[in-house]
Amino acid sequence: MMNTKSKLSLCIVAALSLPTFHASAETSEDGIKVGGAVRVNYAYRDYDEKSKDKGGDFNFDMAAIKFDGKMGDWGLAAEYRFTSSTDYIKYGYGYYQANDDWQLQFGVNKVPFGNREFISNSWWFGLPYYLGFEDNHDIGIKAVYEKNGWHTDIAFYKNPEYAAGENKRYAADLYTGTINGTEYHNEETNQINLRQTYTLEHEGGQTTFGGSVEVGQIYNSSTGNNGDRYAAALHLDSSYKGWNLQLQAMQYEYDAADAIDPNKIGISVVSWQYEIASKGQVYNLNLAKTFPTSFGSVKCYNDFGVMTPDVDDDSYDNSYQNVTGCAIAAGATYTMVDFVMGKNMTFSTLNNDHVGLPEIGDDWDKRVNINFGYYF
Repeated sequence: MMNTKSKLSLCIVAALSLPTFHASAETSEDGIKVGGAVRVNYAYRDYDEKSKDKGGDFNFDMAAIKFDGKMGDWGLAAEYRFTSSTDYIKYGYGYYQANDDWQLQFGVNKVPFGNREFISNSWWFGLPYYLGFEDNHDIGIKAVYEKNGWHTDIAFYKNPEYAAGENKRYAADLYTGTINGTEYHNEETNQINLRQTYTLEHEGGQTTFGGSVEVGQIYNSSTGNNGDRYAAALHLDSSYKGWNLQLQAMQYEYDAADAIDPNKIGISVVSWQYEIASKGQVYNLNLAKTFPTSFGSVKCYNDFGVMTPDVDDDSYDNSYQNVTGCAIAAGATYTMVDFVMGKNMTFSTLNNDHVGLPEIGDDWDKRVNINFGYYF
């Protein structure tokens, strides 16, 4: 089990999307721009004896190819990724720029929920990512409005980018299959998202605050019945003279029809599947400071997240994740050096491959990760 998880931990690194190097679909001139990235990764797991004996592992992370461009009012944006074990689409959509204020996106586009960019600074993402609520991309249509500091996203998604029985995907979605002996038949469908934010400019920076709502159905492919799901969040992203503060509080619930155990549900991401508490709250507190340098910049940060399960089974425990690190931007390269601590948390602990379920043991597990990327 642990050998498999160790390999899969590298896959989660390959899922990373760095906002610093995320190209916009809107370019000033007509035409298509082709770009991409190549990344390698070093990982040292303090809770893995093999990793400790070898002094860590150095591996190929991923390669990506990106297309961005427009022709008149029409444009496209797409990214496809290749890892050592699989390949998958991150996003791929067309858009229509109706006017200066409105844009329509159709295809595999980013689900508007939570903080506008990320609720994390590190390569490991924030805790909401592992529940399906950070940097997720599904198939649907999204309307984006932006004017005078106001930003509105209204979206409808028919389903995720891959079928529910497929665990090859960039971000977390409900899974159809067997996990730890429990058989799941859940499929996400008919999802509506609404997010409203306002950005206030002030001396030394800006502050964006807002709220998000997500509602949808859960189709049981075995019984043909529909359950439902929802999530709501309040979020803030504030910068001041190189400092950045991110805060987010969210509530979610997956109420699957005909569930064998209504307290938990199955999730899949980057060629793996695990279980999470079907209902809970998530709180994030991230603090970062960016230092300009002669070669680019260095951003140091601490990302903290906690998930509190809110189910009928009192044995379910909180999950925690804390990442302390620095990101170094130099020319076309971006390097992230991180110290990760996890407790009762999938991918970052020895025995607890889940989020919010009963904890095995009572330890904080630790790991060091260094990810180097070249972007073109």
